[in-house]
Amino acid sequence: MPTRSVNGVREPCLKLLPPEDIEHLELPSEQASDGPVRSVVYAVLESRQEVGDNATASKQLEMESQNFNLFTGNQTLQERQESFKVQETMTVHCGFYSERGGFDIDLEDKRFMNNCKAVVSTCTFGGGDDLYQPIGMLQTSLKKVCYVAFWDEITLLEQEAEGKKLGENRTIGVWRIIVVHNLPFSDQRLNGKIPKMLGHRLFPQARYSIWVDSKSQFRRDPIAVFETLLGRTNSVLAISEHGARSCVYDEGNAIIKKHKAIPEEVERQLAQYRLDGYPKDARFDGHKALAEASVIVREHTATTNLFMCLWFGEVVRFTSRDQLSFPYVLKHLHTMRINMFPVCTRRALVNSMGHKHKAKPLIRQA
Repeated sequence: MPTRSVNGVREPCLKLLPPEDIEHLELPSEQASDGPVRSVVYAVLESRQEVGDNATASKQLEMESQNFNLFTGNQTLQERQESFKVQETMTVHCGFYSERGGFDIDLEDKRFMNNCKAVVSTCTFGGGDDLYQPIGMLQTSLKKVCYVAFWDEITLLEQEAEGKKLGENRTIGVWRIIVVHNLPFSDQRLNGKIPKMLGHRLFPQARYSIWVDSKSQFRRDPIAVFETLLGRTNSVLAISEHGARSCVYDEGNAIIKKHKAIPEEVERQLAQYRLDGYPKDARFDGHKALAEASVIVREHTATTNLFMCLWFGEVVRFTSRDQLSFPYVLKHLHTMRINMFPVCTRRALVNSMGHKHKAKPLIRQA
C-alpha cells in the first residue's frame, strides 16, 4: 500500500477496513438527499419528430457543435446556460436523445445491466487496450457488484484474434463483456465518455459505481472503496486531484503543447470559460479544482447524475480532454459533496498499465 507523510508521520494513502469487516458491509438500501436537486429529466427527440432516415433527421437539428448528433441532440448555448441554474427539477441533454442515435446494446445485456445495484466499469473502443482483470476484491463483494467492460466490434475481433474468447454468460474472467453497436462518434475518445460519464443511464438501478480507465487495473475491494471514499467522508463523488497543475487555463496550454487535442477546440473552450467569468485560481474547498479522472467513485444521486450530464455536455461541445471541463461544472454545482482525494490515493486504487496502442478511429460508410 502506498504511503504519504501527514504531519511528519507516514500513513497509508487508502485506509480500508480489514477483510473481516468488509465481508459484513451492505450497500445502503435508501438514497440520501444530497442537495437542492430532486430529479433530473433527460431531453429526448419526440417520436413524432422521428421521421425519415438518419440523414434527414440529423438535418432537423441545427448543430452548434460538430460533435452534436442524434445521440446528443443539439444543446443550444441558451440551453447550456439554463442547465447550470440549479433547481429542484432539472431538464438537461444527457445522451440517448434519439432511439436512432446509436450506442446500441443487445436486449440480453440490457437485462443484465438493469439488475446491477453496484458497478465497476471500464471500456475499450477501437481495440486500444488490453482487458486487465481486477484484483484485491473479496468473494462476498463479487456477489454484490457487477464488473462490466464495454467493447465495440473492433475490440472484440482483436481480442478474439489474440485467443481471448467470451466465456459462458459473455464473460472474460470477472468482467461481463458488453459489445456496443453503432457507436455515435467517429472519435473513439468521445465514445468512451458515454460509459465513463453516463453510467446512471446505462445502469438505471445502480446506486454506486466505480469507473476505471482502460489503461488501469483496479486492485481494491469495491465495497470497501465505497465505504472509505464516500461513506466515511459523507461524499457522493470521489475523484483524484490533478498531479501536475491546478489551473484550467494552464492545463489547456499544456494539452496544446503536448498535441493531445486540436488547438482550436481547446482555445474555443478556454475563450468560452473566460467569457463566462471562470477564474484562473479557482479552488474547491481548499483543494485543487482540476482533477485526474481515470478513477471515478460515486453514488448515483440526482445531483451526481446532473453533474455527469453537464460534464458530458461540455466534453461533446468542446473537447474530449475532460479535465478541462470538470472544474467548470464543479463551480456551478458547488453544493455537491465531493471528495477530491490526493494522487497517492489514486495510485493505491489502481495499477497504471499504460495504453497498448492508439485506438482505431471509427470509419463510417458513405
